[in-house]
Amino acid sequence: MSAGATNQNRVEAARWLKTAVADLKAARWNAQGEFFNLACFTAQQAAEKALKALLLSTGERDVRGHSVLSLLERAVTLRPELSALRADCRVLDRYYIPTRYPDALPEGSPVEAFGSEDAEDALRRSEKIIIAVQKALEEDGHAWPTCPGRS
Repeated sequence: MSAGATNQNRVEAARWLKTAVADLKAARWNAQGEFFNLACFTAQQAAEKALKALLLSTGERDVRGHSVLSLLERAVTLRPELSALRADCRVLDRYYIPTRYPDALPEGSPVEAFGSEDAEDALRRSEKIIIAVQKALEEDGHAWPTCPGRS
């Protein structure tokens, strides 16, 4: 957390990170239930919320937007090491609209368009982003909600 960040920033960031971790857990449940399109979407949401947590921890107030890549680009200005996550963010951004809306697909429905491989890929990428955000946040010496399965 930056020197100018306050305890209030930390509290708000923790709320967002806790929600990101819960969303990742929900994405796993969706995948286990074979709701692969919803697993992909919820994994995208988890990564989005984790990056918003990082931005909020630095005192940023306006964290609107749903592009994981756009949020990452903002975070990279603070944490250049996160640039390694660009490819993961690009893939997750593809799961924001077409996983939910049939008219975003050339044919079929989201239920038919996304399978177990898509869900596993989305889960892996989202968890990678959440863990990277957790590590960045831990540098301030505080405990943060952790990703299930992270040691």
